Amino acid sequence: MTFEEWEANVPAAIKDDTLWRVEAYRLGLFVSDLAWEDAGKLLKDRRTWSVADQLYRAAGNVSSNVGEVYSRCTGKDRARFYEYALGSTREARDWYYKARHVLDPAVVSHRVELSTRIIRLTLTMVSNERTSNRRIGEDA
Repeated sequence: MTFEEWEANVPAAIKDDTLWRVEAYRLGLFVSDLAWEDAGKLLKDRRTWSVADQLYRAAGNVSSNVGEVYSRCTGKDRARFYEYALGSTREARDWYYKARHVLDPAVVSHRVELSTRIIRLTLTMVSNERTSNRRIGEDA
């Protein structure tokens, strides 16, 4: 499934939220849906049951932590949740690499590249928030 195909099926209630403008959120939500399918394949091999569980939990945490940022007031708080998203993305990428023995090589490559893209985005977001003393609602 491509990002565009997936995006076409995302409910308007999610797309209409301000959070939808954050690329790391959109990609994180996409990765979590991909991980759902991938975990299903991993569950067919008893040796990768724990990989499936860890992969799905890590991938699911990416967009959740980016979403949590929107309820935080200070740059320090926001940076902390972006760091959580960063950690979850790196963890998901690691689990995808470990899943390479079961998943198709093209699938693993796509997921690793997508995770790396999210990592780059969240690194920038963390840096921006760490240097910001701005509170939500203040003029920039």
